[in-house]
Amino acid sequence: MATDKISGSEALIRSLLEENVKLIYGYPGGAIMPVFDCMHNYKDRLKHVLVRHEQGATHAAQGFARVSGETGVVLVTSGPAATNIITGVADAMVDSTPMVVITGQISSSLLGTDAFQETDVVGITQPVTKWSYQIRRTEDIPWAVARAFYIARSGRPGPVVLDFTKDAQVGTAEFHYQKCNFIRSYNPYPPINKEEINRAATLINQSKRPLLLIGQGVILSHAENEILRLMEKADIPAGCTLLGLSAIPTAHRLNKGMLGMHGNIGPNIKTNECDLLIAVGMRFDDRVTGGLDTYAKQAKVIHFDIDPSEFNKNVHADVTVLGDAKSTLSALLDKVNINKHTEWLSEFEICEKTEYEKVVRPEVYPENGALKMGEVVRKISEATGNNAILVTDVGQNQMMGARYFNYTRTRSIVTSGGLGTMGFGLPAAIGAKMGAPERTVCFFTGDGGIQMTIQELGTVMQTGTDIKIIILNNNFLGMVRQWQELFFEKRYSETHMLNPDFKAIAAAYGIKGRDVTDRSQLDEAIAEMIAHKGAYLLNVAVEEEGMVFPMIPAGGCVTDILLNSTEKY
Repeated sequence: MATDKISGSEALIRSLLEENVKLIYGYPGGAIMPVFDCMHNYKDRLKHVLVRHEQGATHAAQGFARVSGETGVVLVTSGPAATNIITGVADAMVDSTPMVVITGQISSSLLGTDAFQETDVVGITQPVTKWSYQIRRTEDIPWAVARAFYIARSGRPGPVVLDFTKDAQVGTAEFHYQKCNFIRSYNPYPPINKEEINRAATLINQSKRPLLLIGQGVILSHAENEILRLMEKADIPAGCTLLGLSAIPTAHRLNKGMLGMHGNIGPNIKTNECDLLIAVGMRFDDRVTGGLDTYAKQAKVIHFDIDPSEFNKNVHADVTVLGDAKSTLSALLDKVNINKHTEWLSEFEICEKTEYEKVVRPEVYPENGALKMGEVVRKISEATGNNAILVTDVGQNQMMGARYFNYTRTRSIVTSGGLGTMGFGLPAAIGAKMGAPERTVCFFTGDGGIQMTIQELGTVMQTGTDIKIIILNNNFLGMVRQWQELFFEKRYSETHMLNPDFKAIAAAYGIKGRDVTDRSQLDEAIAEMIAHKGAYLLNVAVEEEGMVFPMIPAGGCVTDILLNSTEKY
């Protein structure tokens, strides 16, 4: 039923409230000013977080979405603000993060005239969004917002961009909001094919050496319980993708660790020894598969995914099960037999023993020498009771964080997977804490990544967000340096960094900090950081030429594993 006439700006705010939005990350400017002016009247119902750069708004919204399961919302102006959000939008697209980004735009009468701060937002963002749309009429606002939220969070989630012209913001129209739950030709939840479920069950029941690959789709579909039931009923070992970590507890007896380039030896080696590969909610990324010409050629493959475009894109599947993982796994469970794979599981123990002796023990429990990255990560994880949320930037800190942080709860890792965005971590940590305020958030970064979005310490200061910032400081762009050492004859071209006094920078933002340069200082510093109420920056001087192992060289076979600089598995 139609109601009173209101401005387009108010229609937008009311539409967001209809979608239960309580938090927006943004930055004001000329072409979106009418919306910010209207938002001033809704401060009691809608919180706006003023970031220091529009890219920071997108990453904060991603962090919020990833831990809360809700849709992140961003509000920025036109022109350079709109182009500044592209990295975060692309990151959200690759990593399937639900996000609605609203950009201001010049008045529709000026479109195409190269007016001040005009950019073709729809044209720029279409390749990296699920949907990109320009709102030119005030009366279209409720329809566009409802459609945007439905598309962003349904099916395989992702980002949506609404480009909002200034005349649509200041015009008036009657307001009526109706949530969207159907779009013709868009089928985010396809019906389950019972024949494919039966075929999958038959292969699982016949398998002697099954291996389960758990992707982020398990978390996005809330299928953690179903995947555990499948593992335990059929006694199937599992490996997790980077974004699938925390879908199952680290300590579970069937959790064999992380897949991929810097993953654990067991799930990588056994990929090429299993007779059945069961992939759930993952896309066979190149960092997981290595060279496709040698990947799991001996195995039958079952692929569960909600996005049909992922089937047979990289790895041929013998059975493809289309649908939401929670629904498809639920349909599968009764058809799977109770089983035991004792001998198969015992083979993983050999891999684990070798990895512990050759990699884990020297990295996590060193007896002397400089502080190790993995040592710092594991101590901090244990100091939180392994209950914290891990947020990482990108590089060695990311891989060390993923490998040595322990997870007891789902939605406990926030990192940039597919795009690998340096600078992601700090704003994402802010969003993660706001999405789960009751949980401790530990953000690991390098001295390179922290400086890409270091201005967001201002957002931490203004909002009082309690995040624990740990800089694994080796005075290098560590991951690039590692590749230069291994594959470019130690020609360290433009990877050594002269760094500022990070503790002093933190202090300038009112954030308590501490430098750690020696192992004898570490335990006390960690205890102080965890106990501190409020943001804390711990700048830890780690081994300058530290390496992340194991490592599968890019494009190599998943069995071609380096244990260290000179030794292969």
